[in-house]
Amino acid sequence: MQCEKCQSEVPEDEIHVHAGRKLCEDCYVVVLSRPVTCDVGAVHAAKASRELQGQTGTQGLAPLQIKMYDYIKEKGKATREETAEYMNIPWEDLETQFTVLRHCELMRAFKEGDKVYLAVM
Repeated sequence: MQCEKCQSEVPEDEIHVHAGRKLCEDCYVVVLSRPVTCDVGAVHAAKASRELQGQTGTQGLAPLQIKMYDYIKEKGKATREETAEYMNIPWEDLETQFTVLRHCELMRAFKEGDKVYLAVM
């Protein structure tokens, strides 16, 4: 069988089903361990950690997170789809990067009409 996320060939007895998708064990673990965006404890921990290290703005972020932050800051706002396309990453990976930026209180999401936008805080 083939993993629906990474496209790897996997024996059928090693496939895990999550949200209707057939995944290899590695992809399954990643999906289950994905950080949660609206997590008050994670926001507090991220803020405290950054303060202890004297980090402000994009200091201490991964290059992909900085690229995302800079893109949204320059545009003012962008949908998740626009951002994922610009970043050339799958939607799931974009959500992980957004979650880190949200925990650091650098980025937020908001709904306008029927669209969800990302913006810098």
